[in-house]
Amino acid sequence: MGKLEGKTAVITGGNSGIGLATAEAFVAEGAHVYITGRRQERLDAAVARIGRNVIGVQGDVANLADLDRLYAQIERERGCVDVVFANAGIGNQIAPLGSITAEQFDLTFNINVRGLLFTVQKALRLMQKGGSILLNSSIASVKGLAASSVYSASKAAVRSLARCWTSDLKDRGIRVNVIAPGYTETPIFETLDWSKEQFDAVKDSITPAIPLGRWGRPEETAKAAVFLASSDSSYLAGIELYVDGGVVSV
Repeated sequence: MGKLEGKTAVITGGNSGIGLATAEAFVAEGAHVYITGRRQERLDAAVARIGRNVIGVQGDVANLADLDRLYAQIERERGCVDVVFANAGIGNQIAPLGSITAEQFDLTFNINVRGLLFTVQKALRLMQKGGSILLNSSIASVKGLAASSVYSASKAAVRSLARCWTSDLKDRGIRVNVIAPGYTETPIFETLDWSKEQFDAVKDSITPAIPLGRWGRPEETAKAAVFLASSDSSYLAGIELYVDGGVVSV
């Protein structure tokens, strides 16, 4: 028996990176998983890669109609939701104070905060006692990184939402926790429009600050997600789990 045997899970942004790795891990633990993504071709590739017990539903978390369509399909096909991993997010709107545009702010908060909020809220009517909600944040929520104030603020908002929702949902027996990855090898860096040389230079400059001496892998964060989604973490609620190689703590 897997740790998530028979459970129905939703993972937004499940077509690449941490979301895809988590979908693979959830399926391996016995879950039936719905993944979302904005690009149909990447979604199809992810479903093919996982191979079983997974359904891809194209959609944008910032579009509330897309979320309604997702949960309507799940209700028809599965009847309930046991785990929600609100993972979809962007981090490519980088600008120092003085150069931030309204468009950058709106795009980041529409996906990272508004989309995350309604991903969870719209799932609640399908969730039963014992459900688990995971929110994907970042170490940026507690680090003062240059040119990252909008992104960092959006991730700090995620942490605050988890605290409040833990109180809101305590009588329903639904746990809310946050996963905060550190520097992780994911396709999100492709969206920064850097050359390979630029990325390698940034990576080389950051790596010495990581106590474990390397960047993380998506499957390492996925293992933390399995833990928080399953009964192994039955007495954890409202926490923020840093999967960061020690960057925040040391």
